[in-house]
Amino acid sequence: MAKEPQTPLDDELERREEEARPEPVEGELDDAVGIGDDETVAAEEPTAVSDNPEADMLAAQVEELEQSLAEAKDQALRAAAEAQNVRRRAEQEAEKARKFALERFVKELLPVVDSLEKALEAMGDDATEAHKEGVAMTLKMQQDVLAKFGVESLDPAGEPFDPQYHEAMAMVPNPELEPNSVMEVVQKGYTLNGRLVRPAMVVVSQAAG
Repeated sequence: MAKEPQTPLDDELERREEEARPEPVEGELDDAVGIGDDETVAAEEPTAVSDNPEADMLAAQVEELEQSLAEAKDQALRAAAEAQNVRRRAEQEAEKARKFALERFVKELLPVVDSLEKALEAMGDDATEAHKEGVAMTLKMQQDVLAKFGVESLDPAGEPFDPQYHEAMAMVPNPELEPNSVMEVVQKGYTLNGRLVRPAMVVVSQAAG
């Protein structure tokens, strides 16, 4: 069937339809294709775990600081213990000095006590009671003062001989006493707060031959 010739009106309508049809924008198709390709590449590439050198450095610094803190604490504890030991030793030395500061004075005073004791023992019947009482009171005052400052006498008659506190002047056979017993006290001994100031001078028994 032969195509009917177009009229001027048909030509005009066709031209307007072509003008109204939207033309593709250049690059849109390429962009769409590119986006798809990028997504595919991104999906195909594995996620890489990257190292963090800054975090490693901070961790090392923290570990170093913790070690330094532990060492500082140890040094502080040692210093505190040493200070406590020094303070304790100083207190002990001060206490010892306080206790035994009178040791030399006591040694000088003991012969006076010895003389008063001998004088009281040597008084005969011709001595007046007032004289005896005066010497006895003076001796007692001396002994009380010594006791006040921690001085104690050693009068070991009848006790076993102790070389730490007694000094043997002689050994005499005596069947009535156990060997190495104190038979006689020639001179009393004295201690100051438990420390020996002067040993007791004694005569020691020994087994009868």
